[in-house]
Amino acid sequence: MNEAEFKDMIADSPFAGSPVKPIMLAEDAKLQFRCHRDVKCWNACCSNIDIPLTPYDVLRLKKRLDLSSGEFLKQYSVPFEMDKDGMPGIKLKPVDGGTACQFMKPEGCGVYEDRPTACRYYPVALLTMRRSDEYFDRAAYALVKEPHCLGHFEDKTQTIEEYRRDQGVDLYDRKAHAWRQLVVKRKSAGPAIGKPTPVSNQLFFMASYDVDRFRAFVMSESFNETYDIPVEVMATLVADDEALLDFGLNFLRHTLFGEKFVDERPDAYEKRLARRRAMAEQQKEAEFQQKMALEDEKYAGDH
Repeated sequence: MNEAEFKDMIADSPFAGSPVKPIMLAEDAKLQFRCHRDVKCWNACCSNIDIPLTPYDVLRLKKRLDLSSGEFLKQYSVPFEMDKDGMPGIKLKPVDGGTACQFMKPEGCGVYEDRPTACRYYPVALLTMRRSDEYFDRAAYALVKEPHCLGHFEDKTQTIEEYRRDQGVDLYDRKAHAWRQLVVKRKSAGPAIGKPTPVSNQLFFMASYDVDRFRAFVMSESFNETYDIPVEVMATLVADDEALLDFGLNFLRHTLFGEKFVDERPDAYEKRLARRRAMAEQQKEAEFQQKMALEDEKYAGDH
């Protein structure tokens, strides 16, 4: 990959607009970096956070904290838009009225074993994108040097791959790969799929981050009247968050891009149509009753 291609990736990455520009790294590049309690900038990077979360990050953290996905999102996340069409993303929410991570402790990270992908990678970043005329993902590593970070002056040197293994990021990348592919596909598809509707963005958010609410959606009567999900598959989705996340990402491909994943029941269309008609009738009736109540109120004083 040449420098021009790398700059294109930066323009479409979380670093866009940042005063700290990353430096392109080859796959076999050597990294001089070490972070430990005795370094003078200890905890400095956790004092001013801007940490995007992947769906797998959410699963790990909500499990560690023994929270539902909804509770976790409310307490520990803030939303942001990943593109101009409002593709929903989330970042770690700092402490109230401040910029520090809620998990920061004097001794270090309070959730270290389950820390997010971005924290594991720092000061390295993984960039992923797909051009509109290509059918494969491009990836590159970048090094970010911030003025406060003294870890770059430590004497430990290793390759990027060695650093990734040392930080336990391999598993996180494998678990997030399908989601990253979905994100870059949405970004690169552009006009091909049209502007996403609010409902499609809500579905994207729910299937990506709010797995407990997505589980309730999958278990609902209307979902099962529409889609033919084998009993053994449904049992797995009820019990296993990771299986549910995989199902959700495939379901998004099914609904957003028409990539066949689940079978619809033969009478699904007719049932959906009947439900919509019933809802329309209920709405009409509610509006009529409201109108009659207002009329009654208007003339009540005449008697």
